Amino acid sequence: MAPQFMFLIEALRKTILYPELEWDFRLPLVKSINVSGHKYGLVYAGIGWVIWRNKEDLPEELIFHINYLGADQPTFTLNFSKGSSQVIAQYYQLIRLGFEGYRNIMENCRENMIVLREGLEKTGRFKIVSKDEGVPLVAFSLKDNHCHDEFEISDLLRRYGWIVPAYTMPADAQHVTVLRVVIREDFSHTLAERLVNDIQKVLHELDRLPSKLSSNSTIETQEVENNEKSTVTTKKSALETQREITTIWRKFVMDKKKITGVC
Repeated sequence: MAPQFMFLIEALRKTILYPELEWDFRLPLVKSINVSGHKYGLVYAGIGWVIWRNKEDLPEELIFHINYLGADQPTFTLNFSKGSSQVIAQYYQLIRLGFEGYRNIMENCRENMIVLREGLEKTGRFKIVSKDEGVPLVAFSLKDNHCHDEFEISDLLRRYGWIVPAYTMPADAQHVTVLRVVIREDFSHTLAERLVNDIQKVLHELDRLPSKLSSNSTIETQEVENNEKSTVTTKKSALETQREITTIWRKFVMDKKKITGVC
């Protein structure tokens, strides 16, 4: 018998951008669908929901029973006191925007993603590793990172007010480092162009700096020289200290002899 796989699908982006795709319960192996409202649902963190195909697909170990209201009530929610602001905000957004509103926002995010991608490609310095389909984001890496790497770019971009994460890929691809920009609703066309300009400024700054390899070798050489100087200085200081002690001791002895003679 062939192995059975069950899939949990994150719904919102797929629903809005690619409604023609069959990704939901029309596929027999999809057992549950979840939505994170704090991502592209345009609500602050703390709201999300999930639905299962049928009751049998909900694992029994996730269900617990309460009876403090007079009858058995099975539930699989997290029970604790918290505000309802996220629920209210999400309900408002769903009514206010509707399917077309969310679709317009996501299409705008995708257009700004393309602006950013094309701007990075025009620099001739980056390789785009992300696809245009799916989440509106741009992941890119340097074509040549022998002199300077993506972590240096990420660090220098902070001076311009950008926090662009740089990280290595998972196992079997650790040699690949990428920078990643996620396009949200408030990331406009103008901001995309500004980010490209700031990245170009960072590249120019790095081009004027020595490479990380030569810097490392210079630092190691300086450390060796400093260690040697420190050793010499320590020996010289110890010798001077000994001479000072001897001089003071001689003076003390001579002064004592003079005092003794007077007495």
